[in-house]
Amino acid sequence: MVPLKGNNQLNSPASGEFIAGQRYQVAMPEQGTKNNPTPEIQIAKKQLPPLTISQNKETVIPNISDNNIEESANQLNWQTVKVRSGDSLAKIFKRNGLNATTTHNVMIAKGKESKLLKKLNVGDTLRIGKDDDGTLISLEYPLSKTDTLFVNLQNQQYHSHKESKAVDIQEAFAQGTIKSNFWNAAAAAGLNDGQIINLANVFGWDIDFALDIREGDSFNVIYEKQYIEGDFIGTGKILAAEFINQGDTFQAIRFTDDEYYSPDGKSMRKAFLRAPVNFRYISSNFKRKRFHPIQKRWKAHNGTDYRAKKGTPVVAAGNGKVTHATYNKYNGNYVFIQHGNGIVTKYLHFSKRAVKKGQRVKQGQVIGYVGSTGMSQAPHLHYEFLLNGVHRNPRTVKLPDAKPISNKYRSEFEALASQRIAELSSSRQALNFSTTKSSSAE
Repeated sequence: MVPLKGNNQLNSPASGEFIAGQRYQVAMPEQGTKNNPTPEIQIAKKQLPPLTISQNKETVIPNISDNNIEESANQLNWQTVKVRSGDSLAKIFKRNGLNATTTHNVMIAKGKESKLLKKLNVGDTLRIGKDDDGTLISLEYPLSKTDTLFVNLQNQQYHSHKESKAVDIQEAFAQGTIKSNFWNAAAAAGLNDGQIINLANVFGWDIDFALDIREGDSFNVIYEKQYIEGDFIGTGKILAAEFINQGDTFQAIRFTDDEYYSPDGKSMRKAFLRAPVNFRYISSNFKRKRFHPIQKRWKAHNGTDYRAKKGTPVVAAGNGKVTHATYNKYNGNYVFIQHGNGIVTKYLHFSKRAVKKGQRVKQGQVIGYVGSTGMSQAPHLHYEFLLNGVHRNPRTVKLPDAKPISNKYRSEFEALASQRIAELSSSRQALNFSTTKSSSAE
């Protein structure tokens, strides 16, 4: 090394060390050959950080499942699309710039939840997350208020999983007294359509909600309210209920098996429904005789008529075997069902039958649709209940006792029933106090 001439010239010390602040002229080494590069260049190469050069352009895919999921998701370009009538995942992807290969890869994503994408519901929404190259990185499909399906691209393959938000359950009460009809009273008490139907179903083996409801009847309900992160999302199960019908009190408690039992542990589910049609339809009461509008004469009317719109579904009152499913000029389209213990039920004037002779049916199964065939002036169902060949009033006939709760759960149920009955009693007292106070104010 040769020191520069001038004021800064300084001989190199014997030790070979350089002194800070001095300038030196350094001779560049000669270019080494390909097979024998200069040693100094070799050392320099080893000291540089490694640099990897890819021969093919590849998209760098973030691992969405790691802890960086939120940060990675925020870096994507998101689109929200709504499912239209006739849509499939392929059609939705095509509209949003994704090809058939992407559709196929998503449909075969690891995880069984990806099959939920095979049937999309009109009105549902999908969130599509792409990177800057237009590659689908993440797909979100809300299945309900609580569940969401996620499909994420990880290591060049799609993976699916479902996440559920925690639901906070709180108990609520509803009470009402019937003035015009049950439906209006229940709606005024704050129950929604589903709850009203469920409440009628709980007592459907004891009360004919189409014909037996009277002014002054009352109900009292304990039910679930559901919240997610403090936001109300809807109602849940009916936990306990009480219905006072024409002076008779019926009570039901929901147990851990999702069945309802009376306070003494007997199942609310009995062998026969009191009515084979939806309670919202009104019809005439049970009468021994009536003036027949077509035959113009008084005759025995051994059954119950349920007036309803044509096409209203009619269900089997109990399990049994179809003995008749045919047509004649009197009954129109009709179905007879043989049950156990000498019981036969008859259903007349269907617009269309839904079962065949010899077929076994279950309680609640649709067996036909209300019509006006045969000797009928208007759409209605004529329903008969025979015990050992004798017509009985299906709304009042005594049915066999329901199956009681298992002995091994008896003590647990009794504790729950005691709690629920006390809560219903408190709620009833509050309703009575409110009603008395309201009457006094008037």
